[in-house]
Amino acid sequence: MKLTFCGAAKIVTWSCYYIETGTTKFLVDCGMFQWPKEVTRLNYEPFLFDPKQIEFILLTHAHIDHCGLIPKLYKQGFNGKIYATSATIDLSNILFEDSAEIQEKNIEDENRRRKKNHQEPRVPMYTLDDAKACKKFFSPIEYTKTFTLNENIEARFNDAGHILWSANIELFVTEWSKKTKIVFSWDIGQRGTPIVQDPTLIADADYLLIESTYGDKKHEDTAGKEELLVKYTTETFNKWGKLLIPSFSVERTQELLYFYNIIIKEGKFPAEKIFLDSPLSIKATEIFKKHTEVFDEEALHKYPHPFDFPELECMESVEDSMKLNTYNDPCIIIAGNGMCTAGRITHHLRHGLRDKKNTLLFVGYQADGTLGRYILEWEKKVRMMGMEVDVNAEIEKINGFSGHADGDQLLRWAKGFTKPPQKTFIIHGEGNAQIALKSRLEEIGFTCEIPSIKDQVEL
Repeated sequence: MKLTFCGAAKIVTWSCYYIETGTTKFLVDCGMFQWPKEVTRLNYEPFLFDPKQIEFILLTHAHIDHCGLIPKLYKQGFNGKIYATSATIDLSNILFEDSAEIQEKNIEDENRRRKKNHQEPRVPMYTLDDAKACKKFFSPIEYTKTFTLNENIEARFNDAGHILWSANIELFVTEWSKKTKIVFSWDIGQRGTPIVQDPTLIADADYLLIESTYGDKKHEDTAGKEELLVKYTTETFNKWGKLLIPSFSVERTQELLYFYNIIIKEGKFPAEKIFLDSPLSIKATEIFKKHTEVFDEEALHKYPHPFDFPELECMESVEDSMKLNTYNDPCIIIAGNGMCTAGRITHHLRHGLRDKKNTLLFVGYQADGTLGRYILEWEKKVRMMGMEVDVNAEIEKINGFSGHADGDQLLRWAKGFTKPPQKTFIIHGEGNAQIALKSRLEEIGFTCEIPSIKDQVEL
Protein backbone atom coordinates (compact mmCIF):
# COMPACT_ATOMS: atom_id res chain seq x y z
CA MET A 1 0.00 0.00 0.00
CA LYS A 2 1.35 3.39 -1.02
CA LEU A 3 0.44 6.80 0.43
CA THR A 4 1.17 10.01 -1.50
CA PHE A 5 1.04 13.39 0.25
CA CYS A 6 -0.60 15.53 -2.42
CA GLY A 7 -1.20 18.53 -0.16
CA ALA A 8 -1.35 19.88 3.41
CA ALA A 9 2.26 18.83 3.95
CA LYS A 10 4.44 21.61 5.40
CA ILE A 11 1.50 23.91 4.64
CA VAL A 12 -1.98 24.51 6.10
CA THR A 13 -4.00 24.05 2.90
CA TRP A 14 -4.99 21.61 0.13
CA SER A 15 -5.68 18.55 2.22
CA CYS A 16 -5.37 15.64 -0.22
CA TYR A 17 -3.95 12.16 0.32
CA TYR A 18 -3.79 9.50 -2.38
CA ILE A 19 -3.78 5.84 -1.39
CA GLU A 20 -3.02 2.93 -3.71
CA THR A 21 -3.53 -0.67 -2.73
CA GLY A 22 -3.04 -3.68 -5.01
CA THR A 23 -6.59 -3.26 -6.35
CA THR A 24 -7.88 0.18 -5.36
CA LYS A 25 -7.00 3.85 -5.75
CA PHE A 26 -8.78 6.43 -3.60
CA LEU A 27 -8.43 9.78 -1.81
CA VAL A 28 -8.85 11.15 1.66
CA ASP A 29 -10.04 14.74 1.02
CA CYS A 30 -9.51 16.74 -2.13
CA GLY A 31 -9.10 20.34 -1.03
CA MET A 32 -8.07 23.60 -2.60
CA PHE A 33 -4.82 25.50 -2.24
CA GLN A 34 -5.42 28.87 -0.60
CA TRP A 35 -3.39 32.04 -0.14
CA PRO A 36 -1.15 33.56 -1.31
CA LYS A 37 -1.41 33.96 -5.11
CA GLU A 38 1.71 31.93 -5.87
CA VAL A 39 0.15 29.06 -3.91
CA THR A 40 -3.38 29.34 -5.29
CA ARG A 41 -1.97 29.00 -8.80
CA LEU A 42 -1.18 25.39 -7.89
CA ASN A 43 -4.90 24.67 -8.06
CA TYR A 44 -4.56 24.81 -11.84
CA GLU A 45 -1.72 22.27 -11.92
CA PRO A 46 -2.47 18.67 -12.91
CA PHE A 47 -3.37 16.26 -10.12
CA LEU A 48 -0.65 13.87 -8.96
CA PHE A 49 -2.95 11.01 -10.01
CA ASP A 50 -5.44 10.20 -12.75
CA PRO A 51 -8.92 11.39 -11.65
CA LYS A 52 -10.53 8.71 -13.80
CA GLN A 53 -8.89 5.99 -11.70
CA ILE A 54 -10.09 7.28 -8.32
CA GLU A 55 -12.77 4.89 -7.07
CA PHE A 56 -13.94 6.90 -4.05
CA ILE A 57 -13.18 9.81 -1.72
CA LEU A 58 -13.40 9.81 2.06
CA LEU A 59 -14.25 13.42 2.91
CA THR A 60 -13.55 14.56 6.47
CA HIS A 61 -15.41 17.87 6.54
CA ALA A 62 -16.72 20.82 4.59
CA HIS A 63 -13.93 23.36 4.56
CA ILE A 64 -12.77 24.51 1.14
CA ASP A 65 -9.17 23.43 1.81
CA HIS A 66 -10.48 19.88 2.32
CA CYS A 67 -13.16 19.61 -0.38
CA GLY A 68 -12.74 22.50 -2.83
CA LEU A 69 -11.18 20.62 -5.76
CA ILE A 70 -13.76 17.84 -5.94
CA PRO A 71 -15.63 19.60 -8.80
CA LYS A 72 -12.32 19.88 -10.69
CA LEU A 73 -11.78 16.16 -10.08
CA TYR A 74 -15.23 15.50 -11.55
CA LYS A 75 -14.54 17.75 -14.52
CA GLN A 76 -11.43 15.69 -15.27
CA GLY A 77 -13.16 12.33 -15.15
CA PHE A 78 -13.89 11.29 -11.55
CA ASN A 79 -17.03 9.16 -11.43
CA GLY A 80 -16.84 7.41 -8.05
CA LYS A 81 -18.48 7.85 -4.67
CA ILE A 82 -17.86 10.49 -2.00
CA TYR A 83 -18.41 9.27 1.55
CA ALA A 84 -19.17 11.99 4.09
CA THR A 85 -21.46 12.79 7.02
CA SER A 86 -24.88 14.27 6.23
CA ALA A 87 -24.12 17.85 7.26
CA THR A 88 -20.77 17.69 5.43
CA ILE A 89 -22.69 16.83 2.28
CA ASP A 90 -25.08 19.76 2.71
CA LEU A 91 -22.28 22.21 3.52
CA SER A 92 -20.01 20.94 0.71
CA ASN A 93 -22.68 21.53 -1.90
CA ILE A 94 -23.07 25.21 -0.99
CA LEU A 95 -19.28 25.61 -0.81
CA PHE A 96 -18.85 24.08 -4.28
CA GLU A 97 -21.41 26.44 -5.78
CA ASP A 98 -19.98 29.49 -4.01
CA SER A 99 -16.46 28.59 -5.16
CA ALA A 100 -17.63 28.10 -8.75
CA GLU A 101 -19.43 31.45 -8.80
CA ILE A 102 -16.32 33.22 -7.46
CA GLN A 103 -14.13 31.55 -10.09
CA GLU A 104 -16.48 32.40 -12.93
CA LYS A 105 -16.63 36.03 -11.79
CA ASN A 106 -12.84 36.28 -11.37
CA ILE A 107 -12.20 34.71 -14.78
CA GLU A 108 -14.70 37.08 -16.37
CA ASP A 109 -12.85 40.07 -14.89
CA GLU A 110 -9.45 38.66 -15.86
CA ASN A 111 -10.53 37.92 -19.43
CA ARG A 112 -11.63 41.52 -19.90
CA ARG A 113 -8.06 42.54 -19.05
CA ARG A 114 -6.57 39.82 -21.23
CA LYS A 115 -8.71 40.89 -24.18
CA LYS A 116 -7.32 44.43 -23.94
CA ASN A 117 -3.81 42.97 -24.03
CA HIS A 118 -4.69 40.68 -26.96
CA GLN A 119 -4.17 37.56 -24.84
CA GLU A 120 -6.03 34.26 -25.07
CA PRO A 121 -8.96 33.98 -22.62
CA ARG A 122 -8.80 31.58 -19.68
CA VAL A 123 -11.41 29.19 -18.37
CA PRO A 124 -12.33 28.59 -14.71
CA MET A 125 -11.14 25.46 -12.92
CA TYR A 126 -14.74 24.41 -12.80
CA THR A 127 -18.16 25.90 -13.43
CA LEU A 128 -21.40 26.10 -11.50
CA ASP A 129 -22.69 23.18 -13.57
CA ASP A 130 -19.66 21.10 -12.52
CA ALA A 131 -20.28 22.02 -8.88
CA LYS A 132 -23.94 21.02 -9.02
CA ALA A 133 -23.12 17.75 -10.79
CA CYS A 134 -21.09 16.55 -7.77
CA LYS A 135 -24.22 16.19 -5.62
CA LYS A 136 -25.03 12.81 -7.18
CA PHE A 137 -21.77 11.21 -5.94
CA PHE A 138 -22.33 11.70 -2.19
CA SER A 139 -23.18 8.85 0.17
CA PRO A 140 -24.04 9.76 3.80
CA ILE A 141 -22.11 8.09 6.63
CA GLU A 142 -22.94 7.98 10.35
CA TYR A 143 -20.44 8.34 13.15
CA THR A 144 -18.92 5.22 14.80
CA LYS A 145 -20.38 2.72 12.32
CA THR A 146 -17.84 0.68 10.36
CA PHE A 147 -18.74 0.52 6.67
CA THR A 148 -17.35 -1.55 3.81
CA LEU A 149 -15.81 0.10 0.77
CA ASN A 150 -14.79 -3.13 -0.95
CA GLU A 151 -13.70 -6.62 0.06
CA ASN A 152 -10.33 -5.33 1.32
CA ILE A 153 -11.13 -1.88 2.75
CA GLU A 154 -13.33 -0.69 5.63
CA ALA A 155 -13.61 2.67 7.35
CA ARG A 156 -15.14 4.33 10.38
CA PHE A 157 -15.89 8.03 10.90
CA ASN A 158 -15.70 9.59 14.38
CA ASP A 159 -16.47 13.09 15.60
CA ALA A 160 -13.39 15.33 15.21
CA GLY A 161 -15.00 18.19 17.14
CA HIS A 162 -13.77 20.72 14.55
CA ILE A 163 -16.94 21.85 12.79
CA LEU A 164 -20.46 20.50 12.49
CA TRP A 165 -20.29 16.76 11.63
CA SER A 166 -16.51 16.87 10.96
CA ALA A 167 -14.79 13.50 11.12
CA ASN A 168 -11.56 11.77 11.82
CA ILE A 169 -11.17 8.46 10.01
CA GLU A 170 -10.12 4.98 10.98
CA LEU A 171 -9.16 3.13 7.80
CA PHE A 172 -8.70 -0.65 7.71
CA VAL A 173 -6.89 -2.13 4.70
CA THR A 174 -6.29 -5.86 4.25
CA GLU A 175 -3.45 -6.98 1.98
CA TRP A 176 -1.83 -10.41 1.86
CA SER A 177 -4.11 -11.51 4.75
CA LYS A 178 -2.75 -8.72 6.97
CA LYS A 179 -4.96 -5.87 8.20
CA THR A 180 -3.34 -2.43 8.52
CA LYS A 181 -5.04 0.41 10.36
CA ILE A 182 -4.39 4.03 9.35
CA VAL A 183 -5.89 6.91 11.34
CA PHE A 184 -6.40 10.36 9.85
CA SER A 185 -6.84 12.76 12.76
CA TRP A 186 -7.91 15.55 10.56
CA ASP A 187 -8.67 18.93 11.93
CA ILE A 188 -9.02 18.28 15.64
CA GLY A 189 -11.26 20.70 17.50
CA GLN A 190 -10.86 22.16 20.94
CA ARG A 191 -12.54 20.53 23.90
CA GLY A 192 -15.40 22.51 25.38
CA THR A 193 -16.25 24.34 22.16
CA PRO A 194 -19.92 25.33 22.03
CA ILE A 195 -22.36 23.74 19.58
CA VAL A 196 -20.11 20.80 18.53
CA GLN A 197 -19.13 17.78 20.60
CA ASP A 198 -15.59 17.17 21.90
CA PRO A 199 -13.22 15.25 19.58
CA THR A 200 -13.34 11.45 19.81
CA LEU A 201 -10.22 9.72 21.14
CA ILE A 202 -8.88 6.71 19.23
CA ALA A 203 -7.12 3.83 20.97
CA ASP A 204 -4.83 2.31 18.35
CA ALA A 205 -3.35 2.57 14.88
CA ASP A 206 -0.47 1.21 12.85
CA TYR A 207 -0.02 4.59 11.17
CA LEU A 208 -1.25 8.03 12.18
CA LEU A 209 -1.56 11.27 10.22
CA ILE A 210 -2.02 14.15 12.67
CA GLU A 211 -2.67 17.80 11.98
CA SER A 212 -0.36 20.45 13.49
CA THR A 213 -1.90 23.84 12.67
CA TYR A 214 -1.29 25.18 16.19
CA GLY A 215 1.31 22.63 17.24
CA ASP A 216 3.54 25.35 18.72
CA LYS A 217 0.80 27.48 20.27
CA LYS A 218 -1.28 27.57 23.41
CA HIS A 219 -4.71 29.13 23.01
CA GLU A 220 -6.08 31.53 25.53
CA ASP A 221 -8.34 29.98 28.12
CA THR A 222 -11.42 29.23 26.04
CA ALA A 223 -13.57 30.15 29.03
CA GLY A 224 -12.22 33.70 28.65
CA LYS A 225 -13.06 34.26 25.01
CA GLU A 226 -16.58 35.43 25.84
CA GLU A 227 -15.12 38.08 28.17
CA LEU A 228 -12.68 39.23 25.48
CA LEU A 229 -15.50 39.45 22.98
CA VAL A 230 -17.45 41.64 25.41
CA LYS A 231 -14.34 43.76 26.09
CA TYR A 232 -13.49 44.52 22.45
CA THR A 233 -17.13 45.07 21.50
CA THR A 234 -17.76 47.44 24.41
CA GLU A 235 -14.57 49.42 23.76
CA THR A 236 -15.53 49.86 20.12
CA PHE A 237 -19.10 50.88 20.92
CA ASN A 238 -17.84 53.42 23.47
CA LYS A 239 -15.87 55.06 20.64
CA TRP A 240 -19.02 54.95 18.48
CA GLY A 241 -17.17 52.70 16.05
CA LYS A 242 -17.68 49.54 14.05
CA LEU A 243 -16.33 46.16 15.10
CA LEU A 244 -15.21 44.41 11.90
CA ILE A 245 -14.85 40.63 12.18
CA PRO A 246 -13.53 38.61 9.21
CA SER A 247 -14.91 35.15 9.78
CA PHE A 248 -14.95 31.74 8.14
CA SER A 249 -18.46 30.96 6.93
CA VAL A 250 -18.65 27.46 8.39
CA GLU A 251 -18.47 27.03 12.20
CA ARG A 252 -16.63 30.23 13.21
CA THR A 253 -19.48 32.48 12.18
CA GLN A 254 -22.04 30.29 13.92
CA GLU A 255 -19.96 30.21 17.11
CA LEU A 256 -19.77 34.00 17.12
CA LEU A 257 -23.52 34.30 16.68
CA TYR A 258 -24.01 31.79 19.49
CA PHE A 259 -21.92 33.89 21.89
CA TYR A 260 -23.41 37.22 20.83
CA ASN A 261 -26.90 35.82 21.39
CA ILE A 262 -25.95 34.86 24.96
CA ILE A 263 -24.09 38.10 25.65
CA ILE A 264 -27.00 40.25 24.52
CA LYS A 265 -29.53 38.21 26.51
CA GLU A 266 -27.38 38.61 29.60
CA GLY A 267 -27.20 42.39 29.06
CA LYS A 268 -23.40 42.60 28.92
CA PHE A 269 -23.37 45.42 26.37
CA PRO A 270 -25.87 47.59 24.48
CA ALA A 271 -27.91 45.61 21.96
CA GLU A 272 -26.64 47.27 18.80
CA LYS A 273 -27.06 45.74 15.35
CA ILE A 274 -25.04 42.71 14.27
CA PHE A 275 -24.81 42.51 10.49
CA LEU A 276 -24.03 39.11 8.98
CA ASP A 277 -22.65 40.19 5.63
CA SER A 278 -21.92 36.97 3.80
CA PRO A 279 -24.38 35.03 1.61
CA LEU A 280 -22.37 31.84 2.18
CA SER A 281 -22.43 32.31 5.97
CA ILE A 282 -26.18 32.86 5.86
CA LYS A 283 -26.69 29.60 3.92
CA ALA A 284 -24.32 27.72 6.23
CA THR A 285 -26.20 28.98 9.29
CA GLU A 286 -29.44 27.57 7.88
CA ILE A 287 -27.72 24.17 7.55
CA PHE A 288 -26.61 24.39 11.19
CA LYS A 289 -30.24 24.97 12.16
CA LYS A 290 -31.18 21.84 10.23
CA HIS A 291 -28.57 19.56 11.85
CA THR A 292 -29.13 20.00 15.57
CA GLU A 293 -28.78 16.24 16.13
CA VAL A 294 -25.05 16.61 16.93
CA PHE A 295 -25.20 19.83 18.95
CA ASP A 296 -23.74 19.59 22.43
CA GLU A 297 -25.97 19.64 25.51
CA GLU A 298 -25.58 23.37 26.14
CA ALA A 299 -26.65 24.35 22.62
CA LEU A 300 -29.55 21.90 22.69
CA HIS A 301 -31.01 22.76 26.08
CA LYS A 302 -29.52 25.79 27.81
CA TYR A 303 -29.44 28.09 24.76
CA PRO A 304 -31.86 26.72 22.14
CA HIS A 305 -32.30 28.59 18.83
CA PRO A 306 -28.80 30.12 19.10
CA PHE A 307 -28.87 31.76 15.67
CA ASP A 308 -32.17 33.63 15.98
CA PHE A 309 -32.27 36.94 17.85
CA PRO A 310 -33.68 40.38 16.94
CA GLU A 311 -30.35 42.24 16.81
CA LEU A 312 -29.08 40.01 13.98
CA GLU A 313 -29.63 41.25 10.45
CA CYS A 314 -28.58 39.22 7.40
CA MET A 315 -27.28 41.17 4.41
CA GLU A 316 -28.10 39.09 1.35
CA SER A 317 -27.49 41.50 -1.52
CA VAL A 318 -24.51 43.59 -2.59
CA GLU A 319 -26.70 46.67 -2.24
CA ASP A 320 -27.43 45.81 1.40
CA SER A 321 -23.72 45.32 2.02
CA MET A 322 -22.81 48.67 0.49
CA LYS A 323 -25.30 50.47 2.75
CA LEU A 324 -23.15 49.50 5.74
CA ASN A 325 -20.44 51.92 4.57
CA THR A 326 -22.74 54.82 5.45
CA TYR A 327 -24.21 53.26 8.62
CA ASN A 328 -23.26 55.72 11.36
CA ASP A 329 -24.24 53.94 14.57
CA PRO A 330 -22.04 51.48 16.49
CA CYS A 331 -22.40 48.00 15.07
CA ILE A 332 -20.76 44.63 14.50
CA ILE A 333 -20.07 43.47 10.95
CA ILE A 334 -19.26 39.79 10.50
CA ALA A 335 -18.18 39.21 6.90
CA GLY A 336 -16.27 36.74 4.74
CA ASN A 337 -13.66 35.74 4.16
CA GLY A 338 -11.77 34.78 7.29
CA MET A 339 -8.28 35.76 6.10
CA CYS A 340 -9.30 38.97 4.30
CA THR A 341 -8.09 37.67 0.93
CA ALA A 342 -11.40 38.31 -0.87
CA GLY A 343 -15.10 38.74 -0.21
CA ARG A 344 -17.11 41.51 1.39
CA ILE A 345 -14.76 42.00 4.33
CA THR A 346 -12.22 43.58 1.98
CA HIS A 347 -14.67 46.36 1.09
CA HIS A 348 -15.37 47.03 4.77
CA LEU A 349 -11.62 47.15 5.44
CA ARG A 350 -11.05 49.59 2.61
CA HIS A 351 -13.64 51.91 4.14
CA GLY A 352 -13.00 51.19 7.82
CA LEU A 353 -9.29 50.60 8.45
CA ARG A 354 -8.44 54.30 8.35
CA ASP A 355 -10.85 55.17 11.17
CA LYS A 356 -9.44 55.09 14.72
CA LYS A 357 -12.92 54.53 16.14
CA ASN A 358 -13.14 51.10 14.49
CA THR A 359 -11.71 47.76 15.59
CA LEU A 360 -10.65 44.86 13.39
CA LEU A 361 -11.01 41.66 15.40
CA PHE A 362 -9.42 38.42 14.17
CA VAL A 363 -11.00 35.21 15.46
CA GLY A 364 -9.23 32.67 13.25
CA TYR A 365 -5.97 31.53 11.73
CA GLN A 366 -4.22 34.00 9.39
CA ALA A 367 -1.95 32.13 7.01
CA ASP A 368 1.39 33.44 5.84
CA GLY A 369 1.01 35.75 2.84
CA THR A 370 -2.61 36.76 3.48
CA LEU A 371 -3.85 40.31 3.99
CA GLY A 372 -5.03 39.29 7.43
CA ARG A 373 -1.52 38.17 8.39
CA TYR A 374 0.02 41.43 7.15
CA ILE A 375 -2.41 43.50 9.19
CA LEU A 376 -2.03 41.28 12.25
CA GLU A 377 1.75 41.74 12.12
CA TRP A 378 1.17 45.47 12.53
CA GLU A 379 1.69 46.70 9.02
CA LYS A 380 0.61 50.34 9.25
CA LYS A 381 -0.16 50.61 5.57
CA VAL A 382 -1.49 47.80 3.34
CA ARG A 383 -2.15 47.59 -0.35
CA MET A 384 -5.58 46.29 -1.26
CA MET A 385 -8.00 46.66 -4.16
CA GLY A 386 -5.43 48.68 -6.12
CA MET A 387 -4.78 51.29 -3.41
CA GLU A 388 -2.79 51.87 -0.25
CA VAL A 389 -4.85 51.99 2.93
CA ASP A 390 -3.63 53.34 6.28
CA VAL A 391 -4.23 51.03 9.23
CA ASN A 392 -5.44 53.29 12.03
CA ALA A 393 -8.15 51.04 13.46
CA GLU A 394 -7.46 49.01 16.60
CA ILE A 395 -6.26 45.48 15.75
CA GLU A 396 -7.21 42.67 18.15
CA LYS A 397 -7.18 38.88 18.10
CA ILE A 398 -8.91 36.16 20.11
CA ASN A 399 -7.16 32.80 19.69
CA GLY A 400 -9.73 31.01 21.83
CA PHE A 401 -12.20 30.91 18.95
CA SER A 402 -9.96 28.71 16.87
CA GLY A 403 -11.56 25.55 15.53
CA HIS A 404 -8.18 23.81 15.84
CA ALA A 405 -6.70 22.26 18.97
CA ASP A 406 -3.53 23.90 20.27
CA GLY A 407 -0.29 22.06 21.07
CA ASP A 408 -1.44 20.89 24.50
CA GLN A 409 -4.76 19.66 23.16
CA LEU A 410 -3.12 17.84 20.24
CA LEU A 411 -0.83 16.08 22.70
CA ARG A 412 -3.80 15.17 24.90
CA TRP A 413 -5.58 13.69 21.88
CA ALA A 414 -2.48 11.70 20.91
CA LYS A 415 -2.22 10.31 24.44
CA GLY A 416 -5.55 8.61 23.80
CA PHE A 417 -3.63 5.89 21.96
CA THR A 418 -2.88 2.94 24.23
CA LYS A 419 0.52 2.65 22.56
CA PRO A 420 2.28 4.80 19.95
CA PRO A 421 1.58 3.98 16.28
CA GLN A 422 4.36 2.40 14.26
CA LYS A 423 4.83 5.74 12.45
CA THR A 424 3.22 9.15 12.81
CA PHE A 425 3.16 11.68 9.96
CA ILE A 426 2.79 15.31 11.00
CA ILE A 427 0.82 17.20 8.40
CA HIS A 428 -1.45 20.27 7.94
CA GLY A 429 0.93 22.76 9.56
CA GLU A 430 3.76 25.20 8.95
CA GLY A 431 7.41 24.77 9.95
CA ASN A 432 7.65 25.76 13.62
CA ALA A 433 4.30 24.23 14.49
CA GLN A 434 5.26 20.87 12.98
CA ILE A 435 8.70 20.81 14.58
CA ALA A 436 7.25 21.65 18.01
CA LEU A 437 4.59 18.95 17.81
CA LYS A 438 7.10 16.40 16.53
CA SER A 439 9.34 17.07 19.53
CA ARG A 440 6.50 16.73 22.02
CA LEU A 441 5.19 13.50 20.46
CA GLU A 442 8.65 11.97 20.42
CA GLU A 443 8.95 12.71 24.14
CA ILE A 444 6.03 10.32 24.75
CA GLY A 445 7.42 7.59 22.51
CA PHE A 446 6.03 8.38 19.05
CA THR A 447 8.18 7.91 15.94
CA CYS A 448 7.47 10.91 13.74
CA GLU A 449 8.12 12.17 10.23
CA ILE A 450 7.31 15.50 8.59
CA PRO A 451 6.56 14.77 4.90
CA SER A 452 6.60 17.20 1.98
CA ILE A 453 4.14 17.51 -0.85
CA LYS A 454 4.70 14.72 -3.45
CA ASP A 455 6.41 12.47 -0.90
CA GLN A 456 5.40 8.80 -1.13
CA VAL A 457 5.63 6.17 1.57
CA GLU A 458 5.00 2.44 1.60
CA LEU A 459 2.76 1.35 4.47
